[in-house]
Amino acid sequence: MNTLNIRPAREEETPLVLDFIKQLAEYEKCADEVVTDEATLHHSLFVEHSAEVVFAEEADGLIVGFALFFHNFSTFVGRKGLYLEDLFIVPGKRGRGYGRQLLQYLARLAVERHCGRLEWICLDWNENALRTYRAIGAQPMSDWTVQRLDKEALRKFAES
Repeated sequence: MNTLNIRPAREEETPLVLDFIKQLAEYEKCADEVVTDEATLHHSLFVEHSAEVVFAEEADGLIVGFALFFHNFSTFVGRKGLYLEDLFIVPGKRGRGYGRQLLQYLARLAVERHCGRLEWICLDWNENALRTYRAIGAQPMSDWTVQRLDKEALRKFAES
């Protein structure tokens, strides 16, 4: 397994964060759903601190992946958790253990921050990711489904 330098994104790297988000959306076959821009991301990440981003860097400084995460809260555990929103490794660098190293970094961060859980969702067709998650001991939450209000449905419900 190749070793990575995993480090927080810097403000001036907001365009790179957006680029990774767009690459991920392309991979997930939903590129048309990306509506954010650099200004919005910068404000969310570096002004409001709503989420955090870390980059995965090879020894030569080439950034080959990213993870975007934030804190949630479990009423059952009574503690905050770490929620992984996105993890992406560029196509030519997959299969080298980089995703696993990013997950391990986040697990260590969750332990340091006294989080009760590290959680994320995964597309059901992403077999490579699912194999990695099973290999590290992650368990699917088969009794739960993701629910979402967004766009027009969110606005309509809020105004009803």
